[in-house]
Formats: sequence, C-alpha cells, structure tokens
Amino acid sequence: MNQSQNSIMVKKGDFVEIKFTGLVDGRVFDSNIKEEAKKVDERANPEKTVIIIGQRMVVKGFDEYLEGKELNKDYEIVLSPKEAFGQRRTELVRIIPLKVFHEQKLNPKPGTSFVFDNQLAKIITISGARVITDFNNPLAGKEVTYKFSISRIVEDLKEKTETVCNLLFRHVPQVIIEGDSITINGPKILENFVNQSQSKFKEFLGREVSFKEIESKKEE
Repeated sequence: MNQSQNSIMVKKGDFVEIKFTGLVDGRVFDSNIKEEAKKVDERANPEKTVIIIGQRMVVKGFDEYLEGKELNKDYEIVLSPKEAFGQRRTELVRIIPLKVFHEQKLNPKPGTSFVFDNQLAKIITISGARVITDFNNPLAGKEVTYKFSISRIVEDLKEKTETVCNLLFRHVPQVIIEGDSITINGPKILENFVNQSQSKFKEFLGREVSFKEIESKKEE
C-alpha cells in the first residue's frame, strides 16, 4: 500500500518536531503553541520542540505513544499518573528548619514555590520554626491529557546535533557543520562532557564530534 507524505509513520529513534498542549483538569499547564502557552503565561513565547523518540525527552507515556504515529495528524492521549509525572510520595513532604531558609536568604510563605537544593519545592505550612515543604512534582498524582501532532521528521544534521546536545547536556551550544564534520564550540568546561558523550553522538548521529574551545563572555 502506498503512503502519502502525510501518512508516513514515525518510529523509535526518529528525530521529530512536535506541536503539543498538555492539560490537567481541563486547564493548560504546558504548550509550545503560542495561543495555548499564553493561557499559562501571557509573556510566553514558545520555541519549537524537537525530540528523539524513545529517549524520554517527554514524559514516559507520551514518548511511548509517539511510536507509529503519522505526520500532520492530530492526536490526543490521556495518561495515568504513573505514565506521566508519577504518584505523590509522602517521603517528599519534608520538615525543614526555618533557619535553613533564612541562611539562604529565602523568605518562605505558604503556597509559594522556589528552587531548593536544585529541586522545585512548594511551601505547605509554617509552624513556629518549622517549614513543611513539598518536593513532589506539582503534577504528581494527576491524570494528564496531551493533544499533539508530529509536524516533521528532522533530517538536518545541525538540528539533530543540537537536539542530542539538549538531551545530553540540557544545553544547546554553538554547532558548526562543515560537510560531514561536526564541531561543538564552547568553554573549556564543556570539553569533558563532549568527550565523555562521544558514544552517544555516534549512536544518534552516526559519527563522533569535534570540540573547539571558545572564550565565554563574562556576563553579570
């Protein structure tokens, strides 16, 4: 059976661009579609989202559901907490001495959220010198709905390299493509990460990459 361009199905390992909106209880919590993203934050200016299917660059259930889907077709999936952001865990609700916040020049108030020890946390209550703090993901224990479409399969080598960097480093450095060679430019500290990740670059891109040190501009 011949397939049209739009009925091409994606598979595990494909680099794809997706357009999506995530909802909980009928309300948008995340989207890379401008009109939908503004329902979360009026200042939102979302960027394109390119992922590698099967690499958990989105939540588990969403990632698994992408396999075998067609390009440019609208889909909707409802995920259980286990498939999305996990169940709530009581051990992640912790009591922290108030002085710990003051030492870090933080002023906790019930209902506020902040980053504490590189984790997002929410203040539940304050009782005397004790602060009850919730380190669960805000969406833990929630049923999540995703509406999405896969707009294209990414073939451009630079774009694919940037996607791998985002997966491995949570950061997209400068990528230079010259013929079939790939060079990543960045500060010296990035070199070790690049060298340690060569097997992954070869797995995803079919080749290793070079590194070139560039001086980072000091910014306040």
